[in-house]
Amino acid sequence: MAGQIKQLIDSIVEQRARGKPTIALTTKAKLVLKGINPGSFSEVSPDDPLIIAKIKKIAVDFGVNV
Repeated sequence: MAGQIKQLIDSIVEQRARGKPTIALTTKAKLVLKGINPGSFSEVSPDDPLIIAKIKKIAVDFGVNV
């Protein structure tokens, strides 16, 4: 299923930001610092199991459910 990475990233940002644009930007910046560039993935990006595992670990670190 293509686009799963994008959905996971969007879910993390949405849960942390809760509608606050500043928190959304800082969350995206933290993802970049952890090696995941949210701008690099779209709905048609192929799903890489290693990246998905890394995103799920980051979600646990951030305290959100994906």
